[in-house]
Amino acid sequence: MDERVERAGLSVARVLADFIEQQALPGTGIDPDRFWQGTAAILSRFAPENRKLLATRDRMQAAIDEWHRARRGQPQDAAAYAAFLRGIGYLVAEPDPFAIDTQGVDAEVARLSGPQLVVPVLNARFLLNAANARWGSLYDALYGTDALPGTPAAGGYDAARGAAVIARAKAFLDEAVPLHGMRWAEWVGGTLPLADPAQLIGRRGESLLLRHHGLHLEVVIDRGHPIGRDDPAGIADVVLEAALTTIVDLEDSVAAVDAADKVAAYANWLGVIRGDLTDTFDEGGTIVTRRLAEDRAYVDDAGETFHLPGRSLLFVRNVGHLMTTDAVRMADGSETPEGILDAIVTSLTGVHDLRRQGRYRNSRTGAIYIVKPKMHGPTECAFTDRLFDAVEDLLGLPRHTIKVGVMDEERRTSANLAACIHAVRHRICFINTGFLDRTGDEIHTDFEAGPMIRKAEMKGSAWLSAYEDRNVRIGLACGLAGRAQIGKGMWAAPDRMADMLAQKVAHPMAGASTAWVPSPTAATLHAMHYHSVDVTERQRDIAAEAVPALDTLLSMPIASSNWSPDDVREELENNAQGLLGYVVRWVDQGVGCSKVPDIHDVGLMEDRATLRISSQHMANWLRHGVCSAEDVEAALTRMAAKVDAQNAGDPAYRSLLQPGSLAMQAARALVFDGARQPSGYTEPLLHAFRRQQKAVGCV
Repeated sequence: MDERVERAGLSVARVLADFIEQQALPGTGIDPDRFWQGTAAILSRFAPENRKLLATRDRMQAAIDEWHRARRGQPQDAAAYAAFLRGIGYLVAEPDPFAIDTQGVDAEVARLSGPQLVVPVLNARFLLNAANARWGSLYDALYGTDALPGTPAAGGYDAARGAAVIARAKAFLDEAVPLHGMRWAEWVGGTLPLADPAQLIGRRGESLLLRHHGLHLEVVIDRGHPIGRDDPAGIADVVLEAALTTIVDLEDSVAAVDAADKVAAYANWLGVIRGDLTDTFDEGGTIVTRRLAEDRAYVDDAGETFHLPGRSLLFVRNVGHLMTTDAVRMADGSETPEGILDAIVTSLTGVHDLRRQGRYRNSRTGAIYIVKPKMHGPTECAFTDRLFDAVEDLLGLPRHTIKVGVMDEERRTSANLAACIHAVRHRICFINTGFLDRTGDEIHTDFEAGPMIRKAEMKGSAWLSAYEDRNVRIGLACGLAGRAQIGKGMWAAPDRMADMLAQKVAHPMAGASTAWVPSPTAATLHAMHYHSVDVTERQRDIAAEAVPALDTLLSMPIASSNWSPDDVREELENNAQGLLGYVVRWVDQGVGCSKVPDIHDVGLMEDRATLRISSQHMANWLRHGVCSAEDVEAALTRMAAKVDAQNAGDPAYRSLLQPGSLAMQAARALVFDGARQPSGYTEPLLHAFRRQQKAVGCV
């Protein structure tokens, strides 16, 4: 049993108490007794309310289930459905027109547009890579991916591919920072004839720092470099300002099921905020130590030195309201709501930045940025706002120091988005659509209405288009432009950069000031989109457009026809393969996010949001007789063999088909118990099976 200590009437895991008292509190000026007394008071005040919010979710879902059961098979009646939802409090009145008044937000969040990374906090190497992805080599990104046709020839540098990379990069410069009377490919050095001389804002040696749409790019001049020595102008690289912001994730991309896991997560967050996080590893036979990048120094025309941040501005994503943790037990023995503990500890870490205790600054405006996921409606947003008030009081921070990013990924939030924004209007800095979790909630909310359309068809459904459009338009109507980010979701295929370049420009075109990418390389390539699209101008245009109707958002993606046995088998196998490929790593190895091969062996970045869709979709079809329990079992067995084969090269992998596999048991439970999971979330079952796996010593 984990050792525990008593603090202010709380039973605290020793590993957490030691972390708080020996690492997190020193340097903040906060006395340990004051901290624990304040923490106990916050838990006493907010934990009961947290439980009531979850009970409200259950009550509303039970009423919706009964509504659908009573009308199953009848045509959808949008007006009647909306009236019913208003009657149970699911839909609330729209607030009068208003504008958010968030103050003290960094330019990367309030005014600039660019890529955003999401990185699991438990992987220090990935965390450092993401934080350092503020700047990226366009030459490297083009050379090493399919962003250009073909692949580099084996056996060293491929000069032909290198020439194609240089040509493409210079064509990009022609678009972003054009020259007067010539193209970049024709420039041989000397005076730089920019069409707009104001775009040149600094130099580093001979290298040139330019700016376009608020983003910086550096043309690296180095005639001694293997690339620069053969270039007419001595250009060795083009470096783009890429991931302006990064979300350090304690939620869907991590497997943290106990106090030790939580402390490991908190310690990495503290390390990256203080600037002393490092990771040492073997890279191709060479021992490498990774650490945070320094700021970048330049000289302006007056000869004065100035600096630009070398790292992404960091948010931290807390968990939602659902889960509890035994890292802290309250006086009655109950577990602490994990989201409350996250709010306290991650904000405490932010105090180090505010008091300049670290090597670098994160926020230059004195803000702490927390993304809050999976909130259901404005009452839950208001709860978070008051919780953050209390945390600020505990830590001695001015009101609204803690900024909140609202993930618009549950239907009760997207249907009441203006009211949700209004509830946090003094501290909101971010809204973001999350297609994956939003689809999972769509399936679960209308679970009893009938069988859902096939998963691939969801992207073309009416509700989804309304959801994505309403998010931007409501955000603009509520005054987010110039004060907060409006974001879009992840590009999940890290090896398909050509497709990303062709398709993800749609996000800035939609008025989104940021969008998620799966890697630093993807961030560099996606940055090109923010040079080709002026997001500020797009937002001005979009602000005049009408908000899509609520009835369209509430339209249910229920299938209107039956499928053939082959269609059913194909859909079950697709869902089962994705489910198993993710769950086996989560339960057996504690990996919460990784590149998982899909049924066609294409690597996709998977986290709990994708699992929520697959498990809920299979459970929905099972509920409505589209498939039988035997069909599901057969699909799981066939796909277990495929996933085993896909992981044959992993020495830590354990077969899903071995007797007693807890991962296989978890996968079955996610489907067969899927209808009973709160909001269709996967965390309760995943945590239970992961704890079992850790208990038997296989971690």
